[in-house]
Formats: sequence, structure tokens, C-alpha cells
Amino acid sequence: MKIIAGNWKMNGSRAALVEMQDALANIETENTVILCVPFVFIAASNNSVAIGAQDVSVHDHGAFTGEISANMLAGIGAKYVIVGHSERRMYHGETNEIVKQKASMALSAGLTPIICVGETMEERNSGKTMEIIELGVRESVPSNGGDVIVAYEPRWAIGAGITPSDEDIAAAHSLIAESLTKMGRGGTPILYGASVKGSNAKQIMSIPHVDGVLVGGASLKPDDFIPIITATK
Repeated sequence: MKIIAGNWKMNGSRAALVEMQDALANIETENTVILCVPFVFIAASNNSVAIGAQDVSVHDHGAFTGEISANMLAGIGAKYVIVGHSERRMYHGETNEIVKQKASMALSAGLTPIICVGETMEERNSGKTMEIIELGVRESVPSNGGDVIVAYEPRWAIGAGITPSDEDIAAAHSLIAESLTKMGRGGTPILYGASVKGSNAKQIMSIPHVDGVLVGGASLKPDDFIPIITATK
């Protein structure tokens, strides 16, 4: 069984969510399927698929205009939340420390955080890939609390149609698994996320320590998302 998580980013509509959920209700799979949608669509979801958010506040309440707390997300039916996505780190300056705070808030509300880590092209070219990944896990993942999911995003590959080699993915996921074990979180699911599509999903999910995928654009339409879900049992 794998975890197939879709990240709609700032895309979609209520009608598109209903269409996706209706399509997913008719497929047979043992995989866990998650849709992380914009805040405004979460309450429109039904029980055919687990729903998640794409971000959460570091605060639980207060004068923080525009922020959404973990308890608010849980209250409208969210079960998961992405924290530390590369776009949040890039465009909003989120650090490992902030990501850890958000993950902790999610855990306190009973949500499962999907914690993203990964290297930029500059870091890759500087030979710092493994260092950045290990630091990301150690500094972003809470050492206690409930269950978490970690997603490895080679930030240089996202949206570029580029996929790292199987060997590169295996090395990164092995390091993440080792780091999590040292933190007392052995067995934590580790997803791969960057340019995942129906044509490469099966191969990616056959790599050791790849427990599923975090899917971007290919999660927006049933015809693109379902082949990823059914690529493996």
C-alpha cells in the first residue's frame, strides 16, 4: 500500500473537487489517497477521499489576519496538511524552524502533517544535497507527537518536467529514513514529489523507501491522477 497525495496548489473549483471525488469513488485501490486543496474547498469535500490543506498557521488563535489555525482546519474536516512546501519556503521565506512549528500545531489538532524537505538547484550544484536533506529532516520534523509524513521534493525539479535518477531518489530517501530512525520515528512514510505523472509513478514507487508520491499538476484531473493511484497496489 502506498500514499498518493495530490496538491492542487492555487487551482481548481468546488465543481472540480466534486468531479474528482466522484471519479475516485469508483476506483479500486488499497492505496491511501489524499487531496490537499485550497482552504475554501475543504468543507465541500465528502468521505470518498481524505482531504488536506496546503498550509497552516503557527498560531492557534488571535489577531493574525488571513491566518488559518490547525483547529479550524480540523473543524471543517481536514485530516492532513502540507507544511514546508518548496513554494512556501521560496515565496514566503519559511525556515525549518517555522515548518517545525507548523507541524507541531498540526499534530496538536489531530492533523497529520506532510512535511516537505529538499534542495534547490544551487544547493545541488554545490554538492550540498545530502546535507540540506538531513538538516531539513532534523530541524523540520517534531521529535514527539503523533504520526507525520515526510515528502522529499528536489526543489530544482518541481514544475520543470525533470525527474532525478532512480539512484538519486533512492539515496535521498535512504538518508531520510535513516535520519527519522535516529529521531525515534522509524517507519514514517516518505513520499517523493516532483514531476510525478502516470508514466513514471510505478517506477518511482518501486524505489526502496519510497512509500508514495506527492503529486502537483497531475492531481487536478481524474484522467491524470487515477493512473498514478492505480500504478501500484
